[in-house]
Amino acid sequence: MRVDKSGNLPWVEKYRPSTLDDLISHEDIIKTINKFINENQLPHLLFYGPPGTGKTSTILACAKKLYKPAQFSSMVLELNASDDRGIGIVRGQILSFASTGTMYRSGFKLIILDEADAMTNDAQNALRRIMEKYTENVRFCIICNYLSKIIPALQSRCTKFRFGSLNSEQILPRLEHVVKEENIKITEDGKRALMELSGGDMRKVLNVLQSTWLAFGDVTETNVYSCVGHPLPIDIKNIVNWLLNEQYFSAYSKINDLKIKKGLALQDILTQLHLLVNKIEFPDNIIMELIIKLAQIEKQTAAGCNEAVQLNALVSAFQNARDIEKV
Repeated sequence: MRVDKSGNLPWVEKYRPSTLDDLISHEDIIKTINKFINENQLPHLLFYGPPGTGKTSTILACAKKLYKPAQFSSMVLELNASDDRGIGIVRGQILSFASTGTMYRSGFKLIILDEADAMTNDAQNALRRIMEKYTENVRFCIICNYLSKIIPALQSRCTKFRFGSLNSEQILPRLEHVVKEENIKITEDGKRALMELSGGDMRKVLNVLQSTWLAFGDVTETNVYSCVGHPLPIDIKNIVNWLLNEQYFSAYSKINDLKIKKGLALQDILTQLHLLVNKIEFPDNIIMELIIKLAQIEKQTAAGCNEAVQLNALVSAFQNARDIEKV
């Protein structure tokens, strides 16, 4: 009797697409790869793009289409960034897997190198010769977030596919499917908050959904933002209002009190502040000055500078903008 262990899995894995038809978005890429497989003409592949956009799910679905469950372990080698990514693993495990023949009369093996942008240049250079030498026996799928970190020699040996960020229309059907399956109480503003925070990352949507449900029970906008420690839209509007209308010490005190009360990070405030500032109709010289100052403050905050000092810089930037407008 088969035991179903899916109930213990994180929802990201529990609802990972198992076939190419289950994947959302990237229809052109999936159609092309399907044609490669059906005509037995699969080249070396290079998938790149932001996280949570379906790169790993796509190649795993391809592998399940290519091989029967009994063949999978002997025909597919999957290596992740958690494994050793130096030249030793290329010359050892990868070379050994690629150089041995298959147990079956026809077909090729598949090597999946996930998060390959973590590989050293020496390892990538060693890999390019293996790709050429054993191309009759094995196909490689290289997956990365940043194409620039893959050496040109490897890029030229692969057919490249870019996986772009998912939009709300693509995320929503899968989100509603999970909500229905798990019988979750969710509001419309909760769905919007999940998609706003995800930035097109399906994995992040499901992780935040599961965390909010476990922490609060109901998935609402307030609960979603509270779960991830992110400032609420109303908080950002209040901050902008204080920066544009309050005196220096009053604005600083109110923002600092809000940060302490809700445990907000200045980095998150700056990110949301930037989006809201762009929607306000400032004169060109003022908006340019503000954007430059916000960029400098964010850079210094990311570098580990004192948040109290950077908050003072933020308040002073808006005070200067107000003074320029008066002149």
